[in-house]
Amino acid sequence: MPTKRNAQGGGSIRQRKDGTWEARFTVGRNLGTGKQMQKSVYGKTQKEVRQKLTLATASLDDGTYIEPSRLSIGAWLDIWLSDYIKPSVKPLTHEEYAMQCRNHIIPFMGAIKLKALNAPMIQSFYNYLQSQTTKDNKPKRALSAKSIKNVHGILHKALEKAVVLDMIRTNPSNACTLPNVVKKEVIPLDEQGIATFLDVVKGHRYEHLYKIALFTGMRQSELIGLMWSQVCFNTSVITVDKQLQRKKEKNGEYFISTTKNNKTRRITVASAVMDILNELKTMQDKFRDEYNVIPVDDYVFTDIYGKHYSHKSVIMCFRRLVSKMGLPATRFHDLRHSYAVISLEAGDNPKTVQENLGHHSVAFTLDVYGHITEKMKFDSAKRMDAFINRFSSKG
Repeated sequence: MPTKRNAQGGGSIRQRKDGTWEARFTVGRNLGTGKQMQKSVYGKTQKEVRQKLTLATASLDDGTYIEPSRLSIGAWLDIWLSDYIKPSVKPLTHEEYAMQCRNHIIPFMGAIKLKALNAPMIQSFYNYLQSQTTKDNKPKRALSAKSIKNVHGILHKALEKAVVLDMIRTNPSNACTLPNVVKKEVIPLDEQGIATFLDVVKGHRYEHLYKIALFTGMRQSELIGLMWSQVCFNTSVITVDKQLQRKKEKNGEYFISTTKNNKTRRITVASAVMDILNELKTMQDKFRDEYNVIPVDDYVFTDIYGKHYSHKSVIMCFRRLVSKMGLPATRFHDLRHSYAVISLEAGDNPKTVQENLGHHSVAFTLDVYGHITEKMKFDSAKRMDAFINRFSSKG
């Protein structure tokens, strides 16, 4: 027999004959007849329906409820970003999602009703992003395949949530075709490039940071946010459990965040790395004693006043240095790539390299770097030759 009970926040829940659950709630009164107007939400379980009912009645109470049939893409994206994304992701991720919605999705299809959106409309949108002309045949900058894939990922997530909430029956973006993403080849510094780089950075104000980046593979935000409390000189271990990021708006504030994958990792580094850090610590302490500088924080890499470095300054100085070397295409992130390749070429276990880099899996590490060096293949062949020769000599 169907069950019926009052739900928290108003409305009622019952189980239908087909086993699914329905919640009904009042959205107002008909001005002509005075009768209550009711709506329903559905779900596979009582818990699912109760959650949907609570959301609907809460939006009625604060005056933000809009019938799904009248909700536009733009309005839904605003709700999705504020109620579902902002509380669950890092600030910069929310900013990135909001920027993609604001710059691309909403201008093209923001006025379209959510219930009216279909796959051909979305496909037309993706094709437009890839084109080099506007609808008026004016020149525009085409988005790369990777950028279009990122936009698709955001739109797909927003529409998937709408499906879960019974606002639309299916996700129309599932049927769309995306341009092929061509993976960029990773070009690390070779031995000669590393030697030249180390010579060029001598005496530079960011010398220590650049060297630690090259010899540990740490990300830029992890390095800039590194504190002395994370460095253990006794065990030669650096604990990476935070990063220093900056909000993307103009003059955005810096803030401490968790690592990219929210996991703490501990890197056992070479003694030469600890020597670099020890040299830096000695210089810092001496300078602070001489000039009576009292740093506010415990950052490893700071200016003469004890303030942490800025991302922009570190990047701009790096670009000037590699341009001086004749390698203008080399990015700061390529120091991380260089560390990975050096480690793999030296015979480090891929699992160790993966953990040091903070990748989510060994498979990802090998996919990025496993094919990159001919030296690894040559060394592997040499090891197999040595193995075969051991048996040949016995014959």
